[in-house]
Amino acid sequence: MIIAIDHGYYAIKTRNCSFPAGITPFGDREPYTRQNVLTFGGCFFVCGSGRQPIQRDKTANDNYYLLTLAAIAKEIEARGVHREGNVTIAAGLPLTSYGREKPAFRKYLLRNAGQPTEFGYEGKKYRITIEDVLLFPQGFTALMTQPDLLADEPSMLLLDIGGWTVDLMRIDNGQPIIDTCHSLEFGMIRCIDEVRERVRQNTGLSLTDAQIEQVLAGRHCSLEETVRGLIREQGRLYTERLLSAVLEAGFDYHALPVVMMGGGASVVSRHIRPSDGLCRTVTLLDDRVNAQGYERAVAALWGDDAQG
Repeated sequence: MIIAIDHGYYAIKTRNCSFPAGITPFGDREPYTRQNVLTFGGCFFVCGSGRQPIQRDKTANDNYYLLTLAAIAKEIEARGVHREGNVTIAAGLPLTSYGREKPAFRKYLLRNAGQPTEFGYEGKKYRITIEDVLLFPQGFTALMTQPDLLADEPSMLLLDIGGWTVDLMRIDNGQPIIDTCHSLEFGMIRCIDEVRERVRQNTGLSLTDAQIEQVLAGRHCSLEETVRGLIREQGRLYTERLLSAVLEAGFDYHALPVVMMGGGASVVSRHIRPSDGLCRTVTLLDDRVNAQGYERAVAALWGDDAQG
């Protein structure tokens, strides 16, 4: 069975699931609830609780391995398949660091290669053998889910707005131009932190990530209009600064159509104005699109039966 996982700084995504990339250890003390609780090695962990501190090296501790187990469990339940069996993980890395990080990240996820890993999630028991890990470039692989996207355009800019980074790449005639790959440390975590500080300075209120995300996405939230206005204003400022950084990186969005994706795409697309002068914009709003692209990539390698 192929299970694709997008190991984001802000969220973990599979073909069917998305949850925050936070994890809280409880040691050998059982939490008061089974919801989102992973049991592994005699210890309890609550997965999806907020977000963890940024770690540039995702192999530096066990957090992303534990989140991988939680993602496998969630995807198995979403598909309604057996909780015991063999799994091949399809995952991704940024194009700018793909070659450098690939060996270590593959080894990290394959730590028990060929041996069953036993764990529990939300009170259910799993016995999974991770047979292999296939790694693909983020962003471009997601376009495999949209084969006809901008098919009439000879060139386009891919703008993948993640939690910590924004990855940029030009695509000519359906092929990525590798030497144009660029990564900006200007993702949605930066936006949310700046919003929180602005609101605190102006109102004294301490908002949660969830409240800020709700307003930035244009959904209802029971905050005063003055507070919501501050959040929207900061969202626009973030968008302006991001567009400026894209131009400074050498990508002319006045001339190139832009495919916007990632967890921050819905926020940025809401705050773009006609006066910004973007040539043409297509937004992929589903934050699971990278994971779905990894599975499509495996299917292309192995045949359509690869998607379990």
